[in-house]
Amino acid sequence: MKVYNKLVRDKIPAIIEADGKICEVEIASKEEIASKEEMTKLLEDKLKEEVNEYLEDKNLEELADVMEMLFGLAYNLGYSEEDLIKKRKNKLEERGGFKDGVVLRVVK
Repeated sequence: MKVYNKLVRDKIPAIIEADGKICEVEIASKEEIASKEEMTKLLEDKLKEEVNEYLEDKNLEELADVMEMLFGLAYNLGYSEEDLIKKRKNKLEERGGFKDGVVLRVVK
């Protein structure tokens, strides 16, 4: 038996059971189990895990996992994926992105 006690993607329990294993889960987003602050902590912990996996493997799949965590955090704060994407686009238009590799060294 392996204990995880961490947030996982919604379909993971079904995938585990389809593999012939038994798992115990609870639904943390239900108010009686976890407050909004507790859910935020679970999401932030998972975000750190996913960022570390990206830093280790540096691939598109891990980037997609990071993005999914950002969408989950936005949802927890009351925003939709579209709200987050729109905010990103607005900031991109107003302040630019990171594609040019601009490094600010000094401001005098």
